[in-house]
Amino acid sequence: MNKFIAILAFLATLAGSAWAATETVTLSVPDMYCSACPLTVKAALTRVEGVTKVEASLEKKEAVVTFDDAKTSIAALTKATANAGYPSTVRHLEASKR
Repeated sequence: MNKFIAILAFLATLAGSAWAATETVTLSVPDMYCSACPLTVKAALTRVEGVTKVEASLEKKEAVVTFDDAKTSIAALTKATANAGYPSTVRHLEASKR
């Protein structure tokens, strides 16, 4: 019986990762106003589990975040920026199946 449960758990893990996707979202971060702001936003987003890449731009007042949607969500990303003092909203979302 234990082997059966172990096999089911393994198959469930495989199935979950098969449906996971890497997404890239562009967040509008209008409250960035100085050269330290993008560094703070990037640091906050980088700490979110599942985030693989962050580019923050003061000039565009945005952050482009690539993340694993099986490990985190857009809500978690916007919460991270808000907690760092920089509320954000989604400007653009792009998903790509692994």
